[in-house]
Order: sequence, then structure tokens, then C-alpha cells
Amino acid sequence: MTATGEDHVTARGGPWWWARRRSAVFDVSLAVVSALECALEGIPFARDAGIPVAAGVVFGVLAGSVLLVRRRWPIAVVLVAIAITPAEMGLMMGVVGLYTLAAAELPRRIIASLAGMSLVGTLIVTFVRTRQDMSRGDLDIGDWFVPFAAITMSLGFTAPPVLLGLYVGARRRLMESLRERADSLERELQLLAERAEERAEWARNEERTRIAREMHDVVAHRVSLMVVHAAALQAVARKDPEKAVRNAALVGDMGRQALTELREMLGVLRSGGDDVRRERAASVPLAAVGVAAAAAASRAADDDGPSLAEIEELVGQSAAAGMVVAFSVEGDARSYAPLVEQTAYRVVQEALTNVHKHAAGAKTYVRLAHRVSEIAMQVENEPPEEAASSARLPSGGNGLVGMKERVSALGGVFVSGPTDAGGFRVSAVIPAS
Repeated sequence: MTATGEDHVTARGGPWWWARRRSAVFDVSLAVVSALECALEGIPFARDAGIPVAAGVVFGVLAGSVLLVRRRWPIAVVLVAIAITPAEMGLMMGVVGLYTLAAAELPRRIIASLAGMSLVGTLIVTFVRTRQDMSRGDLDIGDWFVPFAAITMSLGFTAPPVLLGLYVGARRRLMESLRERADSLERELQLLAERAEERAEWARNEERTRIAREMHDVVAHRVSLMVVHAAALQAVARKDPEKAVRNAALVGDMGRQALTELREMLGVLRSGGDDVRRERAASVPLAAVGVAAAAAASRAADDDGPSLAEIEELVGQSAAAGMVVAFSVEGDARSYAPLVEQTAYRVVQEALTNVHKHAAGAKTYVRLAHRVSEIAMQVENEPPEEAASSARLPSGGNGLVGMKERVSALGGVFVSGPTDAGGFRVSAVIPAS
């Protein structure tokens, strides 16, 4: 991640208050030059003031050295420069101090006040010195030159460093703001990437769950009927060859239907895999999984899946397997959305499969009701006879869970549980749209 300005400063590690060693060396050099300048300017000041020259030089060195702390205390540097202006000392210190003051993150009123004080001080000193030079005869120019020189000198030594400092300070703050925004955007992008990964993982999990549910619904019912018919075939093979032949034919039909549905599902999965490869080729890795999952789910819903018209055939298959089952329909039959019909079919299918597994030989009632804005279905079985055999069909424990997930996904209601008579009931209500 890109470091912020503060992190960058901390990483360099300069001495004392300097951010970098280069800045410290630069300020020390400026302080040395300023001290030498003030020391030289202190010689005429000492003569005019009537003090020892050495005292003037020392005073100049001390005053010029204040430039060393310009980054730490820019206000102090400007105040010292204003204070020694009447002695005509510290020209460099005044210019550099005003620049540093304007570039620092200080209130504008403080910058304006100190810049105005420096301007007025320079204006007065220049005006007085120029007037004195003209009175002594050193300058033979008209009286207009005194205010002109005072204004020009004061503006020339005050306005440029202040304006340059304001520009540099504004540019520095802009760069820091852009750097912070870049860091913020990078953090947001990282967060979005993490969320995209979470959404992709959620899509993968949802797709796995959907595939597992479809596989369970397709395989469990067909294979359960095949096992029941195989058990019946084993029982009547010697006693009733004709019935054994019919049962064998039914087993073959069930196997072919199961294979057909499995091929259709595998085709959907393969096409979903092709979408993933196409998305990867387009360099969209995060969205590829979600696109493939959505595409596979939509294909599964749009394919010619089971419908309500096939429920009667489904019930007939269970009856052919030896189940005593009654089927009734209430209301006028009409067409629904493909996903609604497919879900209703799967609920009835799984409920009948559970009867084959857990209540073989029990009488079963399948009811279908067409209502104004919904469709309802119910599969209820009586208690199984003690002598009946369930053909030892295994149970994965996912049938009821899968049915509830299917119905809830469409905004419906699913209820299952034992009846007072000792049987079992599965009921579902699905909105028509």
C-alpha cells in the first residue's frame, strides 16, 4: 500500500525536528550563510551605534543563526528579522523566514499580520535611510524617489517570498490530500475486492447447494423405484415370470429416465464451465464464478424440466412399484411459471421417495390444489404395515431440507411432520407468480 505523507516522513528519520537529513543539511547551510551576512552587516551597525565591533559581529551571528529553526518556529524567525530590520541586518533571514511562514500550515491571519509588519518595517527603514542619503548629498535625485524606493524595496522583499510560500504550501497540501485520497481509494478497492471474493464464494456455495439438490431429486426418486422394482423382481422371478418381465422393463425405463435427466444436468454444468473459461479469457476472474453460477441456475430453470402435468405420471410410477396411492386435484388446472411447476413436482417426487424409503406398503394420498394466487400440494401416508419391507433403501437426510429450501426460495411455506395417526405429512404452498 502507498504510504501516506506522515508514514513517508517517519520512514526517512531526520535529526531533531527535520523530516530528512537533506533538509537538516540545507537549513544548517542557510543558517551559516545568514550568520555570515548578519555578522558583516553588524560591523557598520556597531560603528553607527557606538559599540565595539566585536559585539556587533556577535550580535549578527546570533541573529542570523535563528534561521536554523525556521521549520520548527517560523514565526520566531520572522519576528527576529523584523526586530533587526532597523539595524539593516538579516535581509536573507527575512526573505527566507517569510517564505517558510507562508508555506507553513498556519492561519492566514497570522501570515498576513507578520507579512504586513515586515512590509511596514522595511518601508520605514528604507524611507528613512534613503532620506538620510539624500540629505547628505549621496543621492542627487528628486523627492519622488524616496517613497518610490521605499515602496519598491518593501514590496520586493516581502511580496515574492510570501506569494511563493503560499503557492508551495498549497501545492504541498494538495499533494498530501491526493496521497491520502489515493490511500483511501486503495483501501476501498481492497475492501471491494474482498467483498467480491466473498460474493464469489457465496455464489459458488449456492451453486454447489443447488447442484446437490438437483442431483438428489433426480437420482433419489428414480433409484428408489428401481430398488423397489428389483426387490419385487427378486420375489416373483420364479413364481410369476410375466410379472418379473414387467418389473424388469420398469427397472430399465427408470434407469433410462434417470440417465436422461443426469445427462441434461451435466450438460448444464458443462455449459457453465464454458462460461467460466470464457470469463477467465476475458480477464475477469472475480466475476467469472458468479456469472457461471447465475448462468447455470438460469439454464436449469429455463430447461424443459418437470411440470405439473407430469405429476400424474409420477404417481403412476409409484403405483406401478406397488404403492397404494390416491391422487386428487382441486381447482381448475392452469399453467404457472416453469420454476414454480418444477418446484411443485420436486416436492411431490421427494415426498413419494420418502414413502418408498421409510413407509413401504403404506397407503398414500397425493393432493394438488389450484388456488387464486397460489398452488398447494400435500403428500400424506398412513402408518406402514409391520410386515411390509422397505427394501433397505438408504437415506441421506437431505430430502426435507432440500424441499424446504426450494419452497422458501420462491416465497412459499413448507411444513412436514408426523400425523396423529402415526403416518407422515408433507405440505407446501407456493405463490403462483
